[in-house]
Amino acid sequence: MSGILLAGYSGRSRLPDCRIARALPLVVALHGGTYTSAYFDIPGFSLLDRAEANGIPIIAIDRPGYGLTSPLPPTDATIDGQAAHLIPALEQLWDRFGADSAGIVLIGHSIGGAIAATIASHAGQLPLIGLAISGVGLRTPSAHRPMWEALPDLPQVEMPLAIKDDVMFGPPGSFDATLMPTASHIANASAPKAELVAIVSSWQDTVEATLSRIDVPVHYRQAENDKLWIVDEDQITGFAAALTESPRVDAEMISSTGHCMDFHHISAALQLQQLGFALQCAIEGAHL
Repeated sequence: MSGILLAGYSGRSRLPDCRIARALPLVVALHGGTYTSAYFDIPGFSLLDRAEANGIPIIAIDRPGYGLTSPLPPTDATIDGQAAHLIPALEQLWDRFGADSAGIVLIGHSIGGAIAATIASHAGQLPLIGLAISGVGLRTPSAHRPMWEALPDLPQVEMPLAIKDDVMFGPPGSFDATLMPTASHIANASAPKAELVAIVSSWQDTVEATLSRIDVPVHYRQAENDKLWIVDEDQITGFAAALTESPRVDAEMISSTGHCMDFHHISAALQLQQLGFALQCAIEGAHL
């Protein structure tokens, strides 16, 4: 269901009526820029539905400035700023819903992946046991920084629909054109300008240092035809190599698909891999 998760935060969830078993993770999903938490709940492409079908408790948060979640001042709406504000929220979600589970596994896409990685690099007492991210990399094309910086000087900006559909989807044949991109539009939203600028600037200055502090298993997938990132085997290898403290890294480039892999033909495979990874993290965590 969707609604208010806790004070100041909205989102949607699939949670059992009973206490979560110790052998299960509590999965928390963080959406990317210009999408609400509905990104993870598009009918036929829903990570939440797949989790529920496999008995895995899951929560998708509306990040600050999305859905009914309170926006942050532009100075705090950066990747680092959102991570700092989300950690206490995750602690509250853990206390309320997941304290009997094995721990939290974060699934993050695009800017949500960068924020999830930043949270994982400063997790502190948060019971984080795994991180699964997609649609985020080391470097964006050089033209993107001046493009994002030239956006209107407003706290929230909206990407024109035609441009958004072009950059978020891969080549013809990589998605069902009878459904997409139209079905994804229910998740569309304006985005904090600060996070769009941060992903093409400060993130790239600090990404290797951020990744080097992550000490939980990491599942990483990047689309070959991602128009928002520079993607080649060296970039994938470099991203994985930066995860020097992670005990287990599973990193791959997915061929013939676009940025929002969750909306492409690869959707089921990607999401089941992420959920399987979360289950493995729970089992490994239970035996520590």
